[in-house]
Amino acid sequence: DIMNPNKAPPIQSVQVFGRKKTATAVCYCKQGKGLLKINGSPVDQLEPQMLREKVMEPINLLGKDRFAAVDMRIRVKGGGKVSQIYAIRQAIAKSLVAYYQKYESEALKAEIKQILQAYDRTLLVADSRRMEPKKFGG
Repeated sequence: DIMNPNKAPPIQSVQVFGRKKTATAVCYCKQGKGLLKINGSPVDQLEPQMLREKVMEPINLLGKDRFAAVDMRIRVKGGGKVSQIYAIRQAIAKSLVAYYQKYESEALKAEIKQILQAYDRTLLVADSRRMEPKKFGG
């Protein structure tokens, strides 16, 4: 920047959302040191415990080193507990892919996408099923 030489370079960040039923998780992913917060609290405090594994899936699949250079802050609202978990894991997976596409190389992005899709398609593609209204009468 010519006008302001000591201005910090813009922060590398992407914002991506994941959805499941009516739950929406927005993941703000930026350059960092491997932080992962959900609604402001660390992943270890995520309830129910059984589903904590589900949230860690994209991270375990791709290896922690791929997440070491980024911080992720996730806000989630709507839906029930399980739907929120699925929305969160989708947001994590999608934001990493988006981040790599924007700031790293296309090849790395393709590799990550390949791994995620081979494991579970819903990590990148929203599951469009919704609840159908109940019918009255017999």
